[in-house]
Amino acid sequence: MIVLYLVRRGLRDRRYWQRLGERFGFAPHLWNATVPGGIWLHAVSVGEIVSAVELIRQMRAEMPGRGIYVSVTTVAGRQIAEEKLGVLADGIFYAPLDLCWAVRSVLRRLRPRVVVVMETEIWPNLFREAKRFGCGLVVVNGRISDKALPRYRRARRFFRQVLCWPDLILVQNEQARLRYLQIGAPEARVRVSGNLKYDFRAGDTTPPADIAALLEKLRPEPVWIAASTMPPAIAGDPDEDDVVIQAFRDLSQPHPRLLLILVPRRPERFDEAAGKLREAGVSFLRRSQLTVKSDARLPAVLLLDSMGELSSIFPLATVVFMGGTLPHRGGHNILEPAFFAKPMIIGPHMENFPDIAAEFRAQGGVMEIAHGDELAGVVSALCESAEQRRELGEKASALALSKGGATARACNEIVQACGRALPRYVHPWPLRWGLTPFTWAWAGGVRLDRRRKQQLRLPAPVISIGGITMGGAGKTPMAGYLAETLSRRGRRVAILTRGYKRAASNGLTILTPGEECAVERTGDEAQILLREGNAALGIGADRHRAGLLLQEHFHPDLFLLDDGLQHWRLAKDCDIVMIDALDPFGRDAIFPLGRLREPLAGLQRASAFVIMRAAPPLPWSALETRLRTLCYAPIFYATLEGVEWVGPHGETHPPDYFASRNVSAFCGLGNPAAFWETLARLGIRPARQWTFADHTSYRLDQIHKMTDRAGIVLTTQKDALNLPTDVRGDVYWLRTKLLLRDEEKFHQWLTPFYNVERNIDVKS
Repeated sequence: MIVLYLVRRGLRDRRYWQRLGERFGFAPHLWNATVPGGIWLHAVSVGEIVSAVELIRQMRAEMPGRGIYVSVTTVAGRQIAEEKLGVLADGIFYAPLDLCWAVRSVLRRLRPRVVVVMETEIWPNLFREAKRFGCGLVVVNGRISDKALPRYRRARRFFRQVLCWPDLILVQNEQARLRYLQIGAPEARVRVSGNLKYDFRAGDTTPPADIAALLEKLRPEPVWIAASTMPPAIAGDPDEDDVVIQAFRDLSQPHPRLLLILVPRRPERFDEAAGKLREAGVSFLRRSQLTVKSDARLPAVLLLDSMGELSSIFPLATVVFMGGTLPHRGGHNILEPAFFAKPMIIGPHMENFPDIAAEFRAQGGVMEIAHGDELAGVVSALCESAEQRRELGEKASALALSKGGATARACNEIVQACGRALPRYVHPWPLRWGLTPFTWAWAGGVRLDRRRKQQLRLPAPVISIGGITMGGAGKTPMAGYLAETLSRRGRRVAILTRGYKRAASNGLTILTPGEECAVERTGDEAQILLREGNAALGIGADRHRAGLLLQEHFHPDLFLLDDGLQHWRLAKDCDIVMIDALDPFGRDAIFPLGRLREPLAGLQRASAFVIMRAAPPLPWSALETRLRTLCYAPIFYATLEGVEWVGPHGETHPPDYFASRNVSAFCGLGNPAAFWETLARLGIRPARQWTFADHTSYRLDQIHKMTDRAGIVLTTQKDALNLPTDVRGDVYWLRTKLLLRDEEKFHQWLTPFYNVERNIDVKS
């Protein structure tokens, strides 16, 4: 059945077969750099995309580092999405068919925190799988048309189950709320929020240059736009193209300088409309063939055979007829021309927008006709009366502007849903079955290692900074932050670190604060701490012995144990556990299936949690609740903020310097999404992104390949330390700073742990 459906759709429009893999859940290559915890917004076609533009703009402003990915169903929707959302969305793709495995594939790639579904789309498998993956699920701008309501009612028992999955259904009006309740939606989850279409931004549209040039050349008077014209829906309905063309012929003699802009609703009707104009002997131009040199003899017709340009030409109109209202089609959105204060004519069928139509009719914001043969007379009357046009347009504009705010309300609910959601990673069953025995072996090894380690103490307090996952939780930045702040408070600080991937890793290296030492001897992360110059360093696998040597030579007041949660040999006075807000539990599985180093029960040892990359305004309530079930330790929040970009010759630039420039980026981190999220918060959208293994020592040819292809390349400080010395090209690295919310409260909590006396012989 699915194959037949795809063949049928492709035969109607060959473009439907383009990017066919996306409809089966095969994501674009760019998704390999997707930051977890983003938003997946599904909008079927053109109307939903237009409604979503302002919503996405506000979400981007509220959550600047969060990825926003938009799916569409139709070819026209894809075209408009790429045009209107190209600079707002992080990815645009065809929605997968509502098959479990296809939906799961997209959820695994995107790993969204919230799935937002626009208007009337009810996809059972999408809804169910989104909740199974722990995502928030919000329906926005919901409505159920007159045509769809009887079908939904007949299947009420089924939809009652499906509509239990959304966390919230935000509907356009009270009628839509009652209809959702009739088909089984829980009353507590359905809320009237208003219509997003009321928040259309009229100031954002500019007519295309070649259309503006044509009008400047012709200087028509009047300009009549027949927008979104539709064919018959049932027997006896008029074809609006026929009605409009006949009205144009009737108006041509009394209005010899008339220009009609005819805009069929569907692309497949463009050629048909052109044939009808030709058959009627009407002079016309096609938008697709228009250039700045095009000319015509008035009266004439401009056939707008393009998608996504209608909004931009409403400012040119003298009068607007809104199509889809003479046949039984339910009407189209009249708010866009209303925002431009244009006088509008509609037919009797506005069932798709009952609240809007009722208010405009009651307040005199629209002219209504009952039959197509009335159209020419009403258009002519409006064209001849500037006062009537002004009065009608002002009423329409006032009505449209008075109903704003739905987008802000929807955006706020989505932000709240992000905080309430805690996504989990559902592994494909072949991978889960194949790797589970290895996770058991790893967990067993961790338990065995812990039991055979005898804890040893150091003469000064030991504060451990560790994580439950492998890499990317912000342990090194936290160690650097504590070294700086505690040294400023008069403490002599020493850091104990393993020095991962350094040469001669079995030896011990003891360094004074700021001492010069090759990266090969320290490792990249230890080198960062060394260059900050706030603490002496003891680097080596035997951190107890390193601590004794540091105590003998530097007499520190306290030790910071970098990456110490799973270091069993050294006794610790407190364990600060770093949690990455983007991926808190490492794909919810122990290595090698996930990134957990040990079972989550290990978090019971935490003295405090610091949630990294926890940028406001999210409340993070779901993550807090989960941590509370494991350990009732205090929770603090921190972010990594960009300080400056450092260039190949030591030059520096402000963190947002590359926001509007064509750049690429690469990183080799335990959690590369952390760097992509930082770039997104700085407004930087790299044209290309490369991801390498953690602690990669880069070859010269790798770097030159990137710089030759991309010009300016951005990376992290850690990666910059692993570059060859003779790199050619512009490679900039980002200096960052950890910002801890409630800093004083955190230090009040921490002080008792290092304000303790030790009476231990250094040689013990």
